[in-house]
Amino acid sequence: MGAKEEAQGTLSSTDFGVAASAFILNWNTICSSFPPWTWVLSRHQVEGYLSLENILLSSTQEEYGELSCPGPGKHPHQEDPIDVDDATLVRTNPCNVHYYDLHIIYCNSYRVPVLYFRAYDSDGESLEFDEIEKDLPAYSKKALSDSKWTFITQEEHPYLNRPWYKLHPCGTSEWMKLLFHADDALAKTGVAIELYLVAWLSVVGHVVGLRIPFEMMKQL
Repeated sequence: MGAKEEAQGTLSSTDFGVAASAFILNWNTICSSFPPWTWVLSRHQVEGYLSLENILLSSTQEEYGELSCPGPGKHPHQEDPIDVDDATLVRTNPCNVHYYDLHIIYCNSYRVPVLYFRAYDSDGESLEFDEIEKDLPAYSKKALSDSKWTFITQEEHPYLNRPWYKLHPCGTSEWMKLLFHADDALAKTGVAIELYLVAWLSVVGHVVGLRIPFEMMKQL
């Protein structure tokens, strides 16, 4: 890609792979005590996507739900979720816990990453959207009330062929373009490719209550 495509706020599929590798290394180095993001190859071993699974979300948060990571090896059917550092993701409540799987998949038509997610309870039962909506931060709920099913839609997962929810990518390139225009030096160095997903997820993650660790944000 290079600076030209970044200036449009988009990524090529090749540079998505570069950005994903950098993001995985970055996350797993800085957040070594949390579940890792991993790269999942497609059946054809050519394309793939980023995956972070078994993330906790308590629907009893007073202000809004926030995702947090269970300790290494923790399984959704185990009890007593482990609290994590407030600077990264935040507190959990052992009662009424919901689990989320997050996948970041490249969208060829929009040329940007897309966040796919699914949610389930401690028994492994998938959550209906009205239950998921209760978990979302207040600002996400407002966006949903203004344009429901365009903001978050349910579609077939491109690789798993099962229904997942996703954040609609419309408008992503526009606000990513603004980000790169705000820092021309960053875009010209090419470092922006490696930091693209950090910047992107710092915005998109908040929609579902996922916070990027502060140490990763300092690199932007």
